[in-house]
Amino acid sequence: MTDFWQEVIAYAAQIDVLELLGSIFGLLAVWYLIKENILTWPAGIIYIFISFVIFYRTKLYADLALHFVFLVLNIYGWYFWIKGRKEKSDLPVTTISFKFLTSITGGCAVGIWIMGTLFERYTDAAVPYWDSATTVLSLAGMWLTARKKIENWYFWIVVDILATGIYIYKEIYFYATLYGIYIVLASIGYFSWKKSMENVAAART
Repeated sequence: MTDFWQEVIAYAAQIDVLELLGSIFGLLAVWYLIKENILTWPAGIIYIFISFVIFYRTKLYADLALHFVFLVLNIYGWYFWIKGRKEKSDLPVTTISFKFLTSITGGCAVGIWIMGTLFERYTDAAVPYWDSATTVLSLAGMWLTARKKIENWYFWIVVDILATGIYIYKEIYFYATLYGIYIVLASIGYFSWKKSMENVAAART
């Protein structure tokens, strides 16, 4: 463990400027999301453009492809939240049924297997199945985030745990540290959104 932190400190001393900016805007996007602040979307878009370069350099192609879709979903989420605010003064946090959650989870499992197999056979991806797992689960989490469904945090917690391990393995230590922080923030986000949802329900009774 001591060796790991020594490497992290040494890495931080010579960190790439893009990785530092990516970490800053990534944290801002999550913090604004926890607060249900619409600024989460522009902060997320800046983070995505920075990530394009980083993932291409490190041959994490599934993550690279994921962030192109993320760009579309961030634009959609931005639009959906603005539309919800205009119609309801503020878009409320809502939930999905257990059946729908089960269907999404099953679809993710199939998607991970298909994408992992393709990346293993046809690319030089470093960790095809783990990379694919973060990709597919992130897509589900991002869509649920755009729709302001509380279950998005389930997916982000799993993604953050997996991504932390992947980035340590690929020696992208600043991103590994960032995603380690994301695990904590995602947990905080879940309870914050749960409280928000309960407050809205109480106000309606």
